[in-house]
Amino acid sequence: MVNEKMQAALNAQLNAEVYSGYLYLSMAAYFEDIDLAGFANWMRVQAAEELEHGMKFYDYIIRRGASVTLTAIEAPQTEWESPLAAFEHVLSHEQMVTGLINDLVDLAIEEKDHATNNFLQWFVEEQVEEEENAMENLAKLKLAGDDNSLLYKLNEEFAGRGTAE
Repeated sequence: MVNEKMQAALNAQLNAEVYSGYLYLSMAAYFEDIDLAGFANWMRVQAAEELEHGMKFYDYIIRRGASVTLTAIEAPQTEWESPLAAFEHVLSHEQMVTGLINDLVDLAIEEKDHATNNFLQWFVEEQVEEEENAMENLAKLKLAGDDNSLLYKLNEEFAGRGTAE
């Protein structure tokens, strides 16, 4: 069983993961509005992945005999200046989530909660992947610049992202 401090922190992360899903869904809607359906697909897949992460926290909290507490989800941003600005937001958001996960690991160590520390290691590795993907996509967008043909190619590439990623 986790203590109250750890339970509160795990619930906060559960809600942060759900917010991440909500943010990426908002980004998907933005890309639909500017006729970049491939980009929208990439964000929809990302939203589903974040919600899955939230469910991992939900299930873990339950498995440890603790109580899940869902809180109100803040409305995410709905518009960006450009696809580049949206992906800059993706990177900064993922860096923020990495900080939250690192804080949870620190708390688990401080509380000598070895099971939770072990559970969190999957998320530590996942955040390395999330930041790497964000940096790669941002680099591609920077290279494309104002070249609409390259933006179109990226749109096609992002349309191919499936749920297995």
